[in-house]
Amino acid sequence: MNKSLTITFLGTGTSQGVPVIACNCEVCRSSDSRDKRLRSSVLVEVQGKTLVIDTGPDFRQQLLRENTQQVDAILFTHEHKDHIAGLDDVRAFNYKFQKPMEVFCTGQVAGALKREFHYVFSEEKYPGVPSININEIENKPFVVDQIEVIPIEVMHYKLPVLGFRILDFVYITDAKTISDQERDKVRGCKVLVINALHRSTHISHFNLEEALEFIADVKPEKAFLTHISHLFGKHEQIELELPEHVHIAHDGLSIQIL
Repeated sequence: MNKSLTITFLGTGTSQGVPVIACNCEVCRSSDSRDKRLRSSVLVEVQGKTLVIDTGPDFRQQLLRENTQQVDAILFTHEHKDHIAGLDDVRAFNYKFQKPMEVFCTGQVAGALKREFHYVFSEEKYPGVPSININEIENKPFVVDQIEVIPIEVMHYKLPVLGFRILDFVYITDAKTISDQERDKVRGCKVLVINALHRSTHISHFNLEEALEFIADVKPEKAFLTHISHLFGKHEQIELELPEHVHIAHDGLSIQIL
């Protein structure tokens, strides 16, 4: 079995994105394209399948930028708007492949999707609405098209959020606390993506210090920081401060894991 993965960062920004509307800070006014951050999401290509983790408000724009021709399934970390708002745009794949989009999420997230996109799940559907098949998951391994996915439960203040491990790749966003048991699921991975909002302490997100402490504990070969706020600083500045095996991700970055 081919165990290589290609990971593409569709977005690496926090809930407001970067630049922030009406903000004139040096980050929001930066001319560096790496400082332009859409809402956080990744595309995972593995074993001939394409999976997306989270569909934020910029989902359509992100897929057009990457010329994405296929999405086989969507995995949701949690129900906050910056992670689910773009779900309607799966219609393009419904039309192209003439089948529902497979969605994997907890029961709590499923309830939020049914509220936010009530027209998708109504008994009398309006013509052209998305077709979605929800697969409810818990904090235990599940399979997507013969690909094993291991959930990793983290806490986003008081809200449970799922990270995911796919082979040697781990993606965790919106984490503030992670138990020892869940940390053990991360150990031994080649690439870890972890949220690091900015430098200051935050009630529901890792800051830079906490993210680096987590990375030092679980010891991935490489780590990438995501869910970045404009308060963090410029990409170029942050990169200079990081350990050699840790990088700040940027929109459009693609990495291969062999």
